[in-house]
Amino acid sequence: RLTTLSLQPVITPELVQGRVHLKCTYSHPPSKPNLQYVVLWSRLSSPGKREQIHRETTLESFSYVEMDGTNLRLGDTVFCTVTAFTRDNPEQQSLPEDSKGFYAGIKFLPESLQIAEDGKEHILTVLSTVPIACPGQDDSCKITLQLSTEDLGKNSHLPGPPDIALSACQVDLLQAPCSESCCAAATVTVTAVTDFAQDGNRVTHVRAEPVGRKDLLWRAHTPKDVKVTVRDLPTGNCYSFTDPHIITFDGWRYDNYKVGTFLLCQSVSRTFEVHVRQWDCGGHRSATACNCGVAAW
Repeated sequence: RLTTLSLQPVITPELVQGRVHLKCTYSHPPSKPNLQYVVLWSRLSSPGKREQIHRETTLESFSYVEMDGTNLRLGDTVFCTVTAFTRDNPEQQSLPEDSKGFYAGIKFLPESLQIAEDGKEHILTVLSTVPIACPGQDDSCKITLQLSTEDLGKNSHLPGPPDIALSACQVDLLQAPCSESCCAAATVTVTAVTDFAQDGNRVTHVRAEPVGRKDLLWRAHTPKDVKVTVRDLPTGNCYSFTDPHIITFDGWRYDNYKVGTFLLCQSVSRTFEVHVRQWDCGGHRSATACNCGVAAW
């Protein structure tokens, strides 16, 4: 009975004669040596809808299809569906079995980030699920990706800092052996910019675009953006005003009527401190000092 077969098709990427291919592999039951297979390759054309791109009948327990940039492009999610039948009785067929969808192209991991304005670094990985191919070029084969950010909802005509900072403007994906759907990878760190403004939670998109590639396959491929949500955190404030009244970051209040140069605040984690200079401004009746200068490092 062919209906009980478990073919378990799986798609893996492979370089064949320097060109990117996908390989569909499935189980070949040794107890049924005279089986043939119909392999149907399809791509996700829209959510929930597939488009057939290749069909073949074979005796082998595998099937190849090329990423040619026309019928099958980078950015496609690909499936292979396998049906088995016996040569002496073609009408008797097994139930068609689907592989898992294989995303062929460059993508970010994680696909979205939620970070806060706390100065912490977050790792963003850029990877290719297919081999990096450089036809006619053996050494230094790589894909260079230009990274950019777009602040959504921010008025571009108004000045102001970006909401996030990247550790690099571009990354290189170098040719390497494929392992568990990763054929090349690079990392970049993302940090939320502390903007000292209560501007609510903001959304920024991180984009990667291949540069300098002439071949059709890579030139037209732009991976899906990463959505980075920056959670706004209240900013600490301290004050020194009039003769001088001082309010600390935690709300403690006191007065400092002395004349001289004083350390107003100092960070214990980074190079940042503020000095104030106070001078006599009370005249003969009272001993009062006022701020007359400030220096920040």
